[in-house]
Amino acid sequence: MKTGELIFEIGTEEIPAGFVPLALDALEALARQNLGAARVPFDEIHVYGTPRRMTLHITGMGLEQPDIVEELMGPSITVAFDAAGNLTKAGEGFARSKGATPADLLRVKTDKGEYIAVKKTLKGRETSALLRDELPRWMSKIPFRKSMRWGSGETAFARPIHWILALLDGDVIDFEYAGVKSGRSVMGHRFHSTGTFEVMDAQDYFRKLRDAGVVLAQEERKAIIAKEVAKAAQKVGGQVLLDPELLDTITFLVEKPVAVTGSFEPHYLELPRELLILSMKTHQKYFAVTDAEGSLLNHFVTVSNTAARDLSVVAKGNERVLRARLSDASFFFVEDQKISLAEHAEELKRVVFQLKLGTSWEKVERFTAIAGELSKKLCPSSAEKVRRIAHLCKADLCTKMVYEFPELQGIVGRQYALRAGEDPLVAKAIHEHYLPVQAGSALPSTPEADCVSIGDKIDTIAGCFGVGLIPSGSADPYALRRQTIGILRIMMEKGYRLSIEWLVDLALDRLSAKLTRKCEEVKKDVLEFFKGRLEVILTEAGYAGDAVAAVLDAGFDDPLDVKARVEAIEEFKKRGEFAALAGTFKRAANILKKIEAKAEVNPALFQDKAEGELWDAYNAVHANMDACVASHDYIGLFTQAAKLKGAVDGFFDGVMVMAEDEALKNNRVAILGKVTAIFGRVADFTRITGA
Repeated sequence: MKTGELIFEIGTEEIPAGFVPLALDALEALARQNLGAARVPFDEIHVYGTPRRMTLHITGMGLEQPDIVEELMGPSITVAFDAAGNLTKAGEGFARSKGATPADLLRVKTDKGEYIAVKKTLKGRETSALLRDELPRWMSKIPFRKSMRWGSGETAFARPIHWILALLDGDVIDFEYAGVKSGRSVMGHRFHSTGTFEVMDAQDYFRKLRDAGVVLAQEERKAIIAKEVAKAAQKVGGQVLLDPELLDTITFLVEKPVAVTGSFEPHYLELPRELLILSMKTHQKYFAVTDAEGSLLNHFVTVSNTAARDLSVVAKGNERVLRARLSDASFFFVEDQKISLAEHAEELKRVVFQLKLGTSWEKVERFTAIAGELSKKLCPSSAEKVRRIAHLCKADLCTKMVYEFPELQGIVGRQYALRAGEDPLVAKAIHEHYLPVQAGSALPSTPEADCVSIGDKIDTIAGCFGVGLIPSGSADPYALRRQTIGILRIMMEKGYRLSIEWLVDLALDRLSAKLTRKCEEVKKDVLEFFKGRLEVILTEAGYAGDAVAAVLDAGFDDPLDVKARVEAIEEFKKRGEFAALAGTFKRAANILKKIEAKAEVNPALFQDKAEGELWDAYNAVHANMDACVASHDYIGLFTQAAKLKGAVDGFFDGVMVMAEDEALKNNRVAILGKVTAIFGRVADFTRITGA
């Protein structure tokens, strides 16, 4: 089969940096999925993105779809032919519907008998014709957080489209999208290239685009930026504070990266370190510069998209902008500290947290009480510190600094607390109670901060569910999924044996006056939400989905215990006897799902030797099994359970459980209930695959 090379570029006005990586991933996925579905072979797919372009490059692409032969099954031979061997109306109708003649019909033997069939060849299309339909469809499916319309307003995209390059093996793939016709013309760098230029094929495209001032590959741009900002920092006697998130952002802000060093007045170094770094990062996209010990210097490095003739002019412009930001920050920093954090906290009485859930002050009162109850379990000697942390942790939301720099909430509170002479543990926890802020990020470092973090989060979760603000699809404005996972991570990674139900009850008790739904319904929904997040944590950690589901169905109130049960099943699965053991207890569990064990076991009703043997085997090990569950030793439990397997199998082989005699049946069901009850606390074995 002949193969060729596709180069496809969407040229636009500048797209926000955060939009591009996700769009590129989507474009690659669309190409892979749709080419696979269309039976178009290819070797490699690469995607590239800058602020002005998204490019798809595919090598070794088949220039036409391969033909495929389908075998279309018809009615059975007995239906298709009469006793004389002539086609029936059913046989003729099948042939006619497939455009076949009687001579084309085949006889095909299957497991269900012999049928008639026809073979049909589907001729493959030329890939260029296929792409003429597919490329505009892919463009329409690229997702963006926000899109805009222009011109006639019929098409939405991240930003207006100015050109579309579409070449397969050097030939233009003709189509039109958003009023723009595809072709072989592209534009280079906005300032280092003039007008448009034509490209003949993929290799010509890459060569001419670099000559036009564009570093196309994002990984290459990132490497250039990292190298150049490091060199720029060295020129002023420091080293760059290379923030990976900022590096990723800048990579998609420029097409031709040029590092520029600037400075600011030394007295601004008196501001909190985080404030300086975030002021430079968030608002100006500057890298901070430190000395060898990590202390900030009064320098920064920015990355320009233009190789200006005089970089000092660029530096002065950036210095002027940063100076204004730091001047504002310095003013806010001084003004905020003219009153205490406690006085700032009082202002929360005028701040609405959520219309139905009341003010932020009311929220603080609620989670302060919850944190106090948690402190009795996690850090009994620190109850006063926990209350102090909870009382002050939201105070900085009412400061001028956080109003101007929302990213600094918690950080500002910590700094102001330290400067006011608060206990360093309290000050640190004011910041850390927001943790973890995202999947895999750091947790609070002290039990005191854990108490406030959990208290704040469970109040938000229960409160939102209580007034109907329940996440649906991707919509989760109060980040309830993240906060639920945060609570579970703190409990599991810190080794806290806390009851989820107890925690939810604590929160709902304090929210009773705010709820717009029945408390029992809210509790049920919140618990189910925790169950779902716990399943996400465990499956993402690599545990088998069937084991996780089976364990969660048996109870999930203690997340540490849940993890121990899943790990035990995973470990025992590696042993040869697990499948048979699980299968035995799965059989018993299935019977008990049909009929509830109501009676107590009465040995006087035993009629078969197997009944007595199972009962004796159970009595010999159940105390040890109870002890294993109490100590969360589930490997030990399964080891003890293995001693029962033979007796359970013998019971099933020799005894009719569902006997006609009601008393006899109930007694036998009761035996199974006793034997399997302890396993119902570990997992629902009916959900274990292969058992």
